[in-house]
Amino acid sequence: MTHAAAHDPRTALLHLLARLSFKLGTFQLSSGATSDYYIDCRVTTLHAEGGRLAGLALLDLLHAHKLHPAAIGGLTMGADPVVSALAIGSAQRAHERSGQALVHGFLVRKGEKAHGMRRRIEGWFEQGAPVVVVDDVCTTGASTIEAIEAARGAGLVILGAACLVERTEAAGRPAVEAALGEAPFLRLFTADDVRAAHIAQLPL
Repeated sequence: MTHAAAHDPRTALLHLLARLSFKLGTFQLSSGATSDYYIDCRVTTLHAEGGRLAGLALLDLLHAHKLHPAAIGGLTMGADPVVSALAIGSAQRAHERSGQALVHGFLVRKGEKAHGMRRRIEGWFEQGAPVVVVDDVCTTGASTIEAIEAARGAGLVILGAACLVERTEAAGRPAVEAALGEAPFLRLFTADDVRAAHIAQLPL
Protein backbone atom coordinates (compact mmCIF):
# COMPACT_ATOMS: atom_id res chain seq x y z
CA MET A 1 0.00 0.00 0.00
CA THR A 2 1.32 3.45 -0.89
CA HIS A 3 1.81 6.21 1.69
CA ALA A 4 -1.11 8.15 0.15
CA ALA A 5 -3.40 5.09 0.26
CA ALA A 6 -2.63 4.61 3.95
CA HIS A 7 -4.23 8.01 4.64
CA ASP A 8 -7.28 7.36 2.44
CA PRO A 9 -9.84 5.39 4.50
CA ARG A 10 -11.61 3.97 1.43
CA THR A 11 -8.45 2.62 -0.22
CA ALA A 12 -7.05 1.26 3.04
CA LEU A 13 -10.41 -0.39 3.79
CA LEU A 14 -10.45 -2.06 0.37
CA HIS A 15 -7.01 -3.57 0.99
CA LEU A 16 -8.11 -4.87 4.40
CA LEU A 17 -11.38 -6.34 3.09
CA ALA A 18 -9.44 -8.06 0.31
CA ARG A 19 -6.97 -9.54 2.78
CA LEU A 20 -9.24 -10.45 5.69
CA SER A 21 -12.79 -10.87 4.38
CA PHE A 22 -12.61 -12.23 0.84
CA LYS A 23 -12.34 -15.99 0.20
CA LEU A 24 -12.31 -17.92 -3.08
CA GLY A 25 -13.92 -21.37 -3.16
CA THR A 26 -17.41 -22.87 -3.37
CA PHE A 27 -19.95 -21.39 -0.98
CA GLN A 28 -23.72 -21.59 -0.50
CA LEU A 29 -25.31 -18.20 0.13
CA SER A 30 -28.30 -17.39 2.33
CA SER A 31 -30.36 -17.09 -0.86
CA GLY A 32 -29.60 -20.74 -1.63
CA ALA A 33 -27.43 -19.88 -4.61
CA THR A 34 -23.85 -21.13 -4.96
CA SER A 35 -20.96 -18.71 -5.38
CA ASP A 36 -17.25 -19.07 -6.15
CA TYR A 37 -16.42 -16.49 -3.49
CA TYR A 38 -17.54 -15.35 -0.06
CA ILE A 39 -17.16 -12.02 1.70
CA ASP A 40 -17.44 -11.97 5.49
CA CYS A 41 -17.23 -8.25 6.20
CA ARG A 42 -17.52 -8.77 9.95
CA VAL A 43 -13.96 -10.08 10.02
CA THR A 44 -12.94 -6.60 8.87
CA THR A 45 -15.55 -4.41 10.59
CA LEU A 46 -14.78 -6.06 13.95
CA HIS A 47 -11.03 -5.65 13.35
CA ALA A 48 -9.76 -2.62 15.29
CA GLU A 49 -8.35 -0.80 12.25
CA GLY A 50 -10.98 -2.19 9.87
CA GLY A 51 -13.81 -0.82 11.98
CA ARG A 52 -12.20 2.62 12.12
CA LEU A 53 -11.70 2.67 8.35
CA ALA A 54 -15.23 1.44 7.64
CA GLY A 55 -16.75 4.21 9.73
CA LEU A 56 -14.67 6.97 8.16
CA ALA A 57 -15.05 5.68 4.59
CA LEU A 58 -18.84 5.43 4.88
CA LEU A 59 -19.02 8.86 6.49
CA ASP A 60 -17.05 10.28 3.55
CA LEU A 61 -19.40 8.50 1.13
CA LEU A 62 -22.49 10.04 2.74
CA HIS A 63 -20.96 13.52 2.71
CA ALA A 64 -19.88 13.14 -0.93
CA HIS A 65 -23.53 12.55 -1.81
CA LYS A 66 -24.65 15.43 0.43
CA LEU A 67 -26.47 13.15 2.86
CA HIS A 68 -26.41 14.51 6.40
CA PRO A 69 -28.42 12.13 8.62
CA ALA A 70 -28.98 12.61 12.30
CA ALA A 71 -28.35 8.89 12.68
CA ILE A 72 -27.50 5.73 10.80
CA GLY A 73 -28.78 2.25 11.57
CA GLY A 74 -29.38 -1.20 10.22
CA LEU A 75 -30.60 -4.70 10.88
CA THR A 76 -28.73 -6.65 13.53
CA MET A 77 -26.20 -8.17 13.29
CA GLY A 78 -24.35 -7.45 10.06
CA ALA A 79 -24.93 -3.73 10.49
CA ASP A 80 -23.98 -3.60 14.18
CA PRO A 81 -20.22 -2.95 13.86
CA VAL A 82 -20.78 -0.65 10.87
CA VAL A 83 -23.24 1.51 12.81
CA SER A 84 -20.95 1.76 15.84
CA ALA A 85 -17.90 2.52 13.70
CA LEU A 86 -19.62 5.29 11.75
CA ALA A 87 -21.03 6.92 14.88
CA ILE A 88 -17.60 6.89 16.53
CA GLY A 89 -16.00 8.10 13.28
CA SER A 90 -18.37 11.06 13.20
CA ALA A 91 -17.31 12.00 16.73
CA GLN A 92 -13.65 11.77 15.70
CA ARG A 93 -14.29 14.02 12.72
CA ALA A 94 -16.27 16.47 14.88
CA HIS A 95 -13.23 16.87 17.16
CA GLU A 96 -10.96 17.38 14.14
CA ARG A 97 -13.17 19.70 12.11
CA SER A 98 -15.18 22.59 13.46
CA GLY A 99 -18.84 22.42 12.51
CA GLN A 100 -18.84 18.68 11.69
CA ALA A 101 -22.12 17.22 12.95
CA LEU A 102 -22.37 14.05 15.02
CA VAL A 103 -24.10 11.04 13.46
CA HIS A 104 -25.66 8.76 16.06
CA GLY A 105 -26.52 5.07 15.74
CA PHE A 106 -29.51 2.79 16.08
CA LEU A 107 -30.05 -0.93 15.54
CA VAL A 108 -33.12 -2.70 14.18
CA ARG A 109 -34.10 -5.92 15.92
CA LYS A 110 -35.23 -8.84 13.77
CA GLY A 111 -38.38 -8.95 15.86
CA GLU A 112 -40.07 -6.71 18.42
CA LYS A 113 -38.64 -7.00 21.91
CA ALA A 114 -40.97 -9.13 24.05
CA HIS A 115 -40.37 -7.22 27.30
CA GLY A 116 -39.35 -3.83 28.69
CA MET A 117 -40.10 -1.05 26.19
CA ARG A 118 -41.19 -3.63 23.56
CA ARG A 119 -39.56 -1.69 20.77
CA ARG A 120 -37.79 -2.80 17.62
CA ILE A 121 -35.48 0.20 17.27
CA GLU A 122 -32.64 0.19 19.81
CA GLY A 123 -30.28 3.07 20.52
CA TRP A 124 -30.69 6.66 19.36
CA PHE A 125 -34.20 7.62 18.29
CA GLU A 126 -36.09 10.86 17.59
CA GLN A 127 -39.46 10.81 15.86
CA GLY A 128 -39.22 12.25 12.35
CA ALA A 129 -35.41 12.34 12.31
CA PRO A 130 -33.56 11.93 8.98
CA VAL A 131 -31.58 8.68 8.87
CA VAL A 132 -29.59 6.45 6.53
CA VAL A 133 -29.87 2.66 6.68
CA VAL A 134 -26.57 0.77 6.39
CA ASP A 135 -25.40 -2.83 5.97
CA ASP A 136 -22.11 -4.58 5.38
CA VAL A 137 -22.92 -6.72 2.31
CA CYS A 138 -25.91 -6.37 0.00
CA THR A 139 -26.83 -9.59 -1.80
CA THR A 140 -30.61 -9.91 -2.12
CA GLY A 141 -31.13 -6.67 -0.18
CA ALA A 142 -33.59 -8.37 2.19
CA SER A 143 -31.95 -7.21 5.43
CA THR A 144 -31.58 -3.64 4.13
CA ILE A 145 -35.24 -3.57 3.08
CA GLU A 146 -36.35 -4.96 6.45
CA ALA A 147 -34.41 -2.22 8.24
CA ILE A 148 -35.82 0.48 5.92
CA GLU A 149 -39.39 -0.68 6.55
CA ALA A 150 -38.90 -0.95 10.32
CA ALA A 151 -37.26 2.49 10.58
CA ARG A 152 -39.91 4.09 8.41
CA GLY A 153 -42.66 2.35 10.38
CA ALA A 154 -41.21 3.76 13.61
CA GLY A 155 -41.47 7.30 12.21
CA LEU A 156 -37.93 7.92 10.96
CA VAL A 157 -37.34 9.64 7.60
CA ILE A 158 -35.15 7.60 5.24
CA LEU A 159 -32.58 9.73 3.37
CA GLY A 160 -31.00 6.72 1.69
CA ALA A 161 -29.21 3.43 2.23
CA ALA A 162 -25.56 2.41 1.96
CA CYS A 163 -23.49 -0.75 2.09
CA LEU A 164 -19.82 -1.58 2.27
CA VAL A 165 -19.95 -4.17 -0.52
CA GLU A 166 -22.61 -4.82 -3.16
CA ARG A 167 -22.79 -8.21 -4.86
CA THR A 168 -24.00 -6.77 -8.16
CA GLU A 169 -24.62 -10.18 -9.74
CA ALA A 170 -27.21 -10.95 -7.04
CA ALA A 171 -29.57 -8.21 -8.25
CA GLY A 172 -30.46 -6.90 -4.80
CA ARG A 173 -30.19 -3.27 -5.91
CA PRO A 174 -33.59 -3.02 -7.71
CA ALA A 175 -35.40 -4.36 -4.65
CA VAL A 176 -33.61 -1.93 -2.31
CA GLU A 177 -34.23 1.01 -4.64
CA ALA A 178 -37.92 0.09 -4.85
CA ALA A 179 -38.11 0.16 -1.05
CA LEU A 180 -36.28 3.50 -0.90
CA GLY A 181 -38.41 5.30 -3.49
CA GLU A 182 -36.60 8.49 -4.50
CA ALA A 183 -33.80 8.12 -1.93
CA PRO A 184 -30.39 6.89 -3.19
CA PHE A 185 -28.73 3.52 -2.58
CA LEU A 186 -24.96 3.94 -2.21
CA ARG A 187 -22.08 1.48 -2.02
CA LEU A 188 -18.40 1.76 -1.20
CA PHE A 189 -17.35 -1.23 -3.33
CA THR A 190 -18.66 -3.90 -5.62
CA ALA A 191 -17.69 -7.50 -4.94
CA ASP A 192 -15.63 -7.32 -8.14
CA ASP A 193 -13.61 -4.47 -6.60
CA VAL A 194 -12.78 -6.61 -3.58
CA ARG A 195 -12.05 -9.68 -5.72
CA ALA A 196 -9.59 -7.72 -7.87
CA ALA A 197 -7.84 -6.33 -4.79
CA HIS A 198 -7.69 -9.83 -3.28
CA ILE A 199 -6.16 -11.35 -6.42
CA ALA A 200 -3.64 -8.49 -6.60
CA GLN A 201 -2.46 -9.41 -3.10
CA LEU A 202 -1.93 -13.11 -3.88
CA PRO A 203 1.71 -14.21 -4.09
CA LEU A 204 3.03 -14.73 -7.62
